[in-house]
Amino acid sequence: MPYDDLRSFLHALNEEGQLLRVTDEVRPEPDVAAAANAAARMGDAAPALYFDNITGFTDARIAMNVHGSWANHALALGLSKQTGVEDQIREFVQRWDQFPVAPEWRADPPWAHNTMTGADVNLFEVLPLVRLNDGDAGFYIDKAAVVSKDPDDPDNSGKQNVGIYRIQVKGRARLALQPVPVHDIALHLGKAEERGEDLPVAIAIGNEPVISIVAATPMRYDENEYELAGALRGGPAPIATAPLTGLPVPWGSEVVIEGVVEGRQREIEGPFGEFTGHYSGGRRMPMIRVDRISYRTKPVFEHLYLGTPPTEIDYLIAANTCAPLYRQLKADFPEVRAVNAMYTHGLVVIVSTAKRYGGFARSVGLRVLTTPHGLGYAATVIVVDEDVDPFNLPQVMWALSTKMNPAHDLVVVPHSPVMELAPQADIPGVVDKLIIDATTPVSPDNRGNYGNQVHDLPEAAEWLARLRQLAAQS
Repeated sequence: MPYDDLRSFLHALNEEGQLLRVTDEVRPEPDVAAAANAAARMGDAAPALYFDNITGFTDARIAMNVHGSWANHALALGLSKQTGVEDQIREFVQRWDQFPVAPEWRADPPWAHNTMTGADVNLFEVLPLVRLNDGDAGFYIDKAAVVSKDPDDPDNSGKQNVGIYRIQVKGRARLALQPVPVHDIALHLGKAEERGEDLPVAIAIGNEPVISIVAATPMRYDENEYELAGALRGGPAPIATAPLTGLPVPWGSEVVIEGVVEGRQREIEGPFGEFTGHYSGGRRMPMIRVDRISYRTKPVFEHLYLGTPPTEIDYLIAANTCAPLYRQLKADFPEVRAVNAMYTHGLVVIVSTAKRYGGFARSVGLRVLTTPHGLGYAATVIVVDEDVDPFNLPQVMWALSTKMNPAHDLVVVPHSPVMELAPQADIPGVVDKLIIDATTPVSPDNRGNYGNQVHDLPEAAEWLARLRQLAAQS
C-alpha cells in the first residue's frame, strides 16, 4: 500500500533498516547538516536520519536524507530495497503509462490541528531551522512542495503546479523564493504580475515520499503532479484544501504555510550551497508574505542537504528526470533505447539510440535540448549506440574513447538557455551547449574503421546469470 504521510514512510524505513535514529544530543549547526552530508557518502543503501535531541530546541524533530539512496527510493515506490537503478527507472516509466490517476479529496488533514494566523505567525516557533552549509546566507526550507495556480485559468487543474524550490527564511512571516524561469511557478508569477496581483501559494513541508518525487519531476505545463503521484503510487494521492488560499495540498503534510508571492517585490536572496556543488550568489528574488501556518502536533521538519554530489537530491531527481526525457524522446524517435540523466540534475544527459541514417544521432541530441528539462538544464548531451548501456559508465567511456572524433563529432549550440545556477555559464542563464556524437557512423556517413567490432559471445548472458547466482550463494 502507498504511504499517505511522511511518518508512515519513516516507520517503513525503520522496519527495513533504512532509518538511523540519532538519539545523542547534537548541535543544530553543524551537526545536523554534517551528518546528512556524511550519510550521502554511505553509498546506494544509505539510510535516512532522524534527530529529536537537538541543543537549543525543546521539542524538535528533523528528518534528513529520506530519499538519499536507491534503497530508500525503491521503498518510496513500494519496491524491494534491493531493486537496481535501471529496474527502478524502468518501473517508473511503466507506471507513468497509467497517468493520469485523479487524486482523492480527504477531510480532516492532520496538519489542520494547530494554526497560527495574522500577527501570531512565527516560522521560528514551528520549524527547527538550521543552516546547511557555512556559506549559506541564512536558514532555508528546501524540500517543500510549493502549490500555485495559473491566475488566467485557475479552474484548470492541469495548469496548477506542485514544485520544489529553494526558500530562504527572511523573517518570522517572510520568505524569499527562487523561481527558475523555466519552471511553472515563474509563469504563474509572471501572469499575476501582469494582472497587477499577488500570487497565492501554499507551501507543504514533510510530505509522503511520492509527492516529493513528482514535485521534482519536469512535467509539461498542463500536466497535474497529483495525477502523476497517483500513477506512481498505484492509487489516488490524498489531498485536502488549504483553508486560506483554497489551494489543493497533500493531505498528510506536517506543515502547510499559506500566503502570497508579493507582485513586483524583490529582495536579495542567497548565497546558498546548491546541488551543483557550488554556492550561488545573492540575487534579487520574489518575496512571500506568510499569512497562515497550519501544522501537526510536534511536526517533523523534513530537510534536504545540498552540496558536492552525490547528496540526497541526486537520488530524488534521478528517475523522475530520466523517465520524462525518455518518454518525450521515444515519442519522436522510436529508436531511442534508454536515457540516463542522473548526474547533477541532468546537466549531462546520455542517450542510447539506434540510427536510421547518417547524422541521426545528432538530431536526437538536438531534441534533448528542446525538451522541458533540456531547455533549462541539459548542457551536454552524449549520444551512444543502442548496444551501449548509458547507465554503465565504463561502456559510455569506451564509446567516447573509440567512436568520437573531435574533428567532426562535437556539435556546439551557442547562446542557449540554462538555469542561472549553472556555474559554467559566463552569463548567468546562457551557455554554449554541446552534443557529443559517440555513435558508430552509418550510411551515407562512412567515416572511421568500424567494420570489425568485437561483440559479446552468445553464451555470455547465460554465464552472467550463473555467476551472479554463484556469487549470491557464496
